[in-house]
Amino acid sequence: MREAAGMTTAAVTRQLGWAAGRVNHLESGRHGTDPSALRDLMRIYEVTDPERIEAVLALGRQSRQRGWWHTYNDVLDGDYLGFEAEASTISVYQPSVIPGLLQTPEYAARSARASGAVTEKDIERVVAVREKRQEVLVEGIELLAVLDENALMRLVHTSDIAHEQLARLITIAEAVNGITIQVLPVSAGLHAAMGGGFVILDYADAADPSLVYLEGRTGGTFLEKPEELEDYRRVFASLMRSALSEEESIRSIKQFQEEGRRGVS
Repeated sequence: MREAAGMTTAAVTRQLGWAAGRVNHLESGRHGTDPSALRDLMRIYEVTDPERIEAVLALGRQSRQRGWWHTYNDVLDGDYLGFEAEASTISVYQPSVIPGLLQTPEYAARSARASGAVTEKDIERVVAVREKRQEVLVEGIELLAVLDENALMRLVHTSDIAHEQLARLITIAEAVNGITIQVLPVSAGLHAAMGGGFVILDYADAADPSLVYLEGRTGGTFLEKPEELEDYRRVFASLMRSALSEEESIRSIKQFQEEGRRGVS
């Protein structure tokens, strides 16, 4: 329908104000959508046949059966969850927290409270979506995670949840294929990602464009321009070079675990 209307994906994205890459992922069937979005597409494509409109909406309902992430739009960016769930490689850097895909339920709940979640129901939903997201870890995904040492330092000062969270990081780093965890030590000094954390999402199908996601308190930003992706890939490669090796990182996490056992003064 888009091609028949003579429109590019970039033009559709601009006109609807959607996240970069959403149209490509929707067209390839890798990202479910809601009825209002489908109606918006058909409106700008000037599709008026009632039977055709209903047929497309029916397809949308079918796609939503596997698009579990839409039910969590109230606590996390639904677009991001969909893109993450379909990625083949995820590269993530977090400067002050453990990445969501590696969090224990207790850590997820504590961080949700600290960030301002106002009700226990909200916190329960944050924990639930964290656990659902983590299913990708046993589905053959490649995860490259650079943890800032600051996140581990903060964790040790939260002693009641530190041991379990650190143990989870060690178990995953040592036992799960396709997952690389590296610690960026404070001793590395100034580095290429001083501006904040980010996620790079890559896909097995070359037709699905890679994305960079920048998370904010009230929403996230997607980047997909080639020069933007190249810049963030360069930054992530620099972080991996500055970080400890996988083996050194595991030893570092174990040292933090031991500090937690002894208590931090």
